[in-house]
Amino acid sequence: MRFKPHDYQTYTIHEILKKPKVALILDMGLGKTVCTLTALKHLMYESFDVGRVLVIAPLRVADITWPDEIMKWEHLKDVTIAKAIGSAREREQALATRADITVINRENTKWLIDYYLSQKAKWPFDTIVIDESSSFKNHQSQRFKAIRKATAVAKRVILLTGTPAPNGLMDLWPQMYLLDQGER
Repeated sequence: MRFKPHDYQTYTIHEILKKPKVALILDMGLGKTVCTLTALKHLMYESFDVGRVLVIAPLRVADITWPDEIMKWEHLKDVTIAKAIGSAREREQALATRADITVINRENTKWLIDYYLSQKAKWPFDTIVIDESSSFKNHQSQRFKAIRKATAVAKRVILLTGTPAPNGLMDLWPQMYLLDQGER
């Protein structure tokens, strides 16, 4: 299928291209994933600003939505994706593929960070996309504490959500912290 972005999608893509740390707050069905993938493809293959991308998402979204979006759109056909879900062995195999984009479910965020720290290996992802970033609203959770280490060293961080503050404005602080490490 050919992607013909609406004006707001063109604006969204340009914001990702121009800002290394950005939050996309768009309702469901407005194209957060295709806009993000379109910008990432440009950053990987045209401007060469991005090497490897990590996408953290709910399990179903990691397993189905991200791979399906890549297959759906004609302009994304060259983007490679690895699903680091399932058993630890399956996740390790996916990480070893060196795909352009690696997707992992949010429950395995801490495992992923610990995996690289335990090997004293350099963090391989220069871009991190957190899909449904509102699931990182608890700054005391193990998953938040783990991912903040990675977002601190990532060149680019992209947060995606349709519900940034479902229980109030305090839910926004941890998400924004992942973008600016508390600077604001």
